[in-house]
Amino acid sequence: MNKEWPKIPRIAHTFTAYALISCALVHFSGCRKPKAENLIHDFKGRPQMLREIQTLNLTPAEPALQDRPPIDPNQPAPPQLELTLERCRALALQNNLGLKVQLISPAIAAERVSEEEARFEAALRSNFTYAKTDTPVASNLDISGSNVDYARTNLGVDVPLTTGGTVTFDLADTRTKTDSEWSLFNPSYGSNMSVSLSQPLLRNAGTRTNTYAIRIAAYSHRISEAQTKLEVIRVIAAIDRLYWQLYAARRELEVRKKEYDLAKKQLESARRFVNEGERAQVEITRAEAGVAQRLEAIILAENTLRDTERDLKLALNMPDIDMQTTTVLVPATEPDPVRYDLQNDALVNTALESRMEMLELELQIAQDISTEDYMKNQVLPLVTMDYTYNVSGLGGTRADSYDLLRDNRFEDHRFGLQLLVPLGNQAAKSRLRQAFYQRRQRLASKESRAASIELEVLNAIDQLEANWQRVLAGRQRTILDGRLYQAEKRQYEIGTRTTTDVLLAQNTFADAQSTEIRALAEYQIALVDLSYATGTILGAAKVRWQPTIPQTPND
Repeated sequence: MNKEWPKIPRIAHTFTAYALISCALVHFSGCRKPKAENLIHDFKGRPQMLREIQTLNLTPAEPALQDRPPIDPNQPAPPQLELTLERCRALALQNNLGLKVQLISPAIAAERVSEEEARFEAALRSNFTYAKTDTPVASNLDISGSNVDYARTNLGVDVPLTTGGTVTFDLADTRTKTDSEWSLFNPSYGSNMSVSLSQPLLRNAGTRTNTYAIRIAAYSHRISEAQTKLEVIRVIAAIDRLYWQLYAARRELEVRKKEYDLAKKQLESARRFVNEGERAQVEITRAEAGVAQRLEAIILAENTLRDTERDLKLALNMPDIDMQTTTVLVPATEPDPVRYDLQNDALVNTALESRMEMLELELQIAQDISTEDYMKNQVLPLVTMDYTYNVSGLGGTRADSYDLLRDNRFEDHRFGLQLLVPLGNQAAKSRLRQAFYQRRQRLASKESRAASIELEVLNAIDQLEANWQRVLAGRQRTILDGRLYQAEKRQYEIGTRTTTDVLLAQNTFADAQSTEIRALAEYQIALVDLSYATGTILGAAKVRWQPTIPQTPND
């Protein structure tokens, strides 16, 4: 015994060294506080880019470019592309970038439904255990022996139930070899077949409780489809508005160009009269000033047209025509103003039935009802019933073991109940109250949303009627101002009016034409706004959309 004592300090030192090395490894590998900048590997930007605001440096134009005269409005036109309203809609539905993003959302939501449904898929499990032990025994009468060679193979299937329980099927095979003199079989083979059921009786019990996640995912899928439909309607309405804005901008440019041509003719007329000695030299100056003013109006109209074309090109997202191309978009669909008999109550009812915002709220309320029912179940105590039926077999060979198992001579039955009652259960009660409050809030939101939709529809109806009156007034004004311009022109030719009077009447006539064009376009836009407010679209053709399902790498 005394010879063994010197070994103890060495063992202590060795254990201490292992402990220090283990602590150092744990410290350097997992106990250090991680730094965020060391975890971001994909962001390559410099940190100063987030906190420094750079200045915009512009290069002054060449003096020759600064002094260059304005572009002639009658220069050759760039390539043109005629677009009907129907084609614009089709291109937008096919190419719009925002819509492409939204169309994938229903596919994602559908996969979430499939994910939740997969919770009830059966699972196959298997394990293998091998152990070889050599344990000292205190007596030769120990029947287990000191040297044991043990192997166990288990194969089972777990079947989740929609009632909340789980059925488990197990088949086990064991082989045991020992040096015990008291073993009847050496080696011995054992086999077990068991079926067990674990079923909650209160909390987490019932099909409705256990399919709660599937219902929530299904409602979310419907909400995603409602949001996508709303995005489709929004894109169509936005395209319609842009189309009529482009129509108004292009017609405005045509009016200003025509006004410019008339001003040039007035300048030629003034020069002719001055050369003939019938007018003073100031008439030419007045006419030249009028031409310059019309040229500025053309520049402003062209800029507005380019901005509107760029907005429409962005929305259409055509492959060959981007925002920087010079292709001119020409609207081919003309406005067809028709007065409609608008029934306020019918349109409001249509809006409340068709607006996707209302449907989305109804689906969210259905989610809240399911959540409240689920939380009521979670307040209950947890009572679990367990039952296991087992059949065993044993023999000197594996065949003998399975023969005994098949004879079903050794059966086991186990039954148990488990009870868990949280004292106070305040957390579950709080979650239940939250679900109740959420549903009440959503119901109030539904009433508020319905009132907002009604207000939006009524405002759209009034705006449509007002724009119709504007169309009639603009048309009448154009006719009268056109007659006034012709009268002023005739008075000028006989010498009773000046160039200023003619140019003023000409400008008034052009403004009347612009007002009529804007009234026509805004009447069409008001129709678009009314259809959007009611959750519908204009036109005879219906639109049916399908979600976009991207291809996965395994497809």
